[in-house]
Amino acid sequence: MEKQTFFITGISTEVGKTVASAIVTEALEADYWKPIQAGDLDHSDTHKVKEFVGNDKTVFHDNAFKLHTPMSPHAAADIDGVSIKASEIKRPETENNLVIEGAGGLLVPISETETILDLIQPEDKVIVVSRHYLGSINHTLLTIDKLKQAGKTIHGILFSGEEHPTTESVIAKMSGVFILGRIDEEPYFDKMVVKEYAELLKASLQ
Repeated sequence: MEKQTFFITGISTEVGKTVASAIVTEALEADYWKPIQAGDLDHSDTHKVKEFVGNDKTVFHDNAFKLHTPMSPHAAADIDGVSIKASEIKRPETENNLVIEGAGGLLVPISETETILDLIQPEDKVIVVSRHYLGSINHTLLTIDKLKQAGKTIHGILFSGEEHPTTESVIAKMSGVFILGRIDEEPYFDKMVVKEYAELLKASLQ
């Protein structure tokens, strides 16, 4: 089967992208890469995904940018005295499937002229992680609309957190995007829990 690249984005920050990335990585036994990490470098998202992934095929690729301040990438980069250009971020070379985790939402700036959206390539299959909160329907539909406008390939929506049927059903109906599934509000996540979700999600990632 031809290798695939999945780009995981969220409708906002703290919506469950990292857990979702770990589940997709485990389901595909894919490589994992987070191009830009801002803040908490000793307990980064790559560290967290490593803790959750149990297969022995996944390679964890180093961040292109490791920024020290937990802020929007453009601001953290300014503090660190570096500049980020999407064209200069080289993807890791691998023969394996690749899961890429974005930072925050789609329009989070990486510079004064570019956003996370500019990191998404035409062949990438985008998974949007949506979590219910006041305003999340608007944020989800705006994210989907922006991806469509930009000509990106939307693979599906993955809901996370406590189930909210009315929110999820209206998002499905109004967006017209395939719903991959949901990640419940679990008491904890570890390799076993992630593997269980990976098995459930595997078929929808083919």
